[in-house]
Amino acid sequence: MRLSVAGTIYPVRVSTTHDPGHRPGDLLVRVGGVVFAVGAIATIVTFVPMFLGTEPLPSMAYALSMLMGVGFAVAGAGMLRDMAAQRRSHKAAQETGAAAGPGRSSASSA
Repeated sequence: MRLSVAGTIYPVRVSTTHDPGHRPGDLLVRVGGVVFAVGAIATIVTFVPMFLGTEPLPSMAYALSMLMGVGFAVAGAGMLRDMAAQRRSHKAAQETGAAAGPGRSSASSA
């Protein structure tokens, strides 16, 4: 059986409903986004004295600028964690479908 969703034809059944539950990496992605934003603001703030011709900020302000990279890494780890969970879920679903028997898979492809 083929299912068409938004003009794309899928060879297997595809769920069109959104799962309201949280996925494993969601929290890491959110935290990474916030940390990245704090680092971006700190980066902008450290450049302001250079344009205004005032005294540079203390070293701590430059250290806070490093949070951009940390936030990017944390968000990336969340994405990788979510991808791994999806891969495990998909693999388990394929193994369950294969255990149902070969007759079922050939009937669904016709």
